[in-house]
Amino acid sequence: MPKSRIRKKDDFTPPPAKQAASINLNSGRRWVAPLMLAMFLIGLAWIVIFYVTTGDMPVESLGNWNIVVGFGFIAAGFVVSTQWK
Repeated sequence: MPKSRIRKKDDFTPPPAKQAASINLNSGRRWVAPLMLAMFLIGLAWIVIFYVTTGDMPVESLGNWNIVVGFGFIAAGFVVSTQWK
């Protein structure tokens, strides 16, 4: 019985290395992160001050609507965060 031919396998060659895409971090949106954090902290501080002073501060005439104002600042922070790239 004749022997079959032995196929020589090619040596493994790794795929060519891909060039890493450079990310431009200075795209003109440096204001987003500080503004977002500021809105979060202002909203949190507004609510905490309202509870600690038992409703006398930040704006006494608003009453319990001070909580809505605090959460409004926090919500504005989330809206600003959508601009972060």
